[in-house]
Amino acid sequence: MPVLLNHFQDQFIEAGCDEAGRGCYAGPVFAAAVVLPPDFYHPLLNDSKQLSEKQRSLLEPIIKASALSWAIASQSAADIDASNILKCSIKCMHLALDQLKKRPKFIAVDGNRFYPYKKVPHQTIIKGDGKYAHIAAASILAKTARDTYMLALHEQYPQYGWDKNKGYGTAAHRAAIAQYGLCFEHRKSFKILPE
Repeated sequence: MPVLLNHFQDQFIEAGCDEAGRGCYAGPVFAAAVVLPPDFYHPLLNDSKQLSEKQRSLLEPIIKASALSWAIASQSAADIDASNILKCSIKCMHLALDQLKKRPKFIAVDGNRFYPYKKVPHQTIIKGDGKYAHIAAASILAKTARDTYMLALHEQYPQYGWDKNKGYGTAAHRAAIAQYGLCFEHRKSFKILPE
């Protein structure tokens, strides 16, 4: 496992932000914002995509207990269709930042796109979730929250196999869409129905 840096800069209180579910066919997009203490370290901590479900589940309560502040937000499939996935992903991050009890003076964001948040300076970092601890922590909280949500949705729509694919466009999910059509939780703007 790589040793992640704790912060992009060390002058100001810094929040890490990331999202989960941007490329999914169904369900909301989630985002998290996390402010970690400067000395936080966990040997397993990494980009959520590099971890197993078990490892993410183990880290989630540790991050929540250790963070100086953390928050999670989501935007529904209908929100995504009404706007677009990029705008909704960034709005999610803003909504998560709004909820933080400890106000950051700097924001580090995974990826290469972000809209300014109030007057707080920010830095986008490509593959930031594999470089910085607070972004990795945000990626884990966003992913575990989204997975939990998709498991609950699976109870309503078991035909799509969301307990396994979590709404991603797997072969099994695409086959279920071809058989059953789209439901309310699908992102219609993604043009996912076969032609």
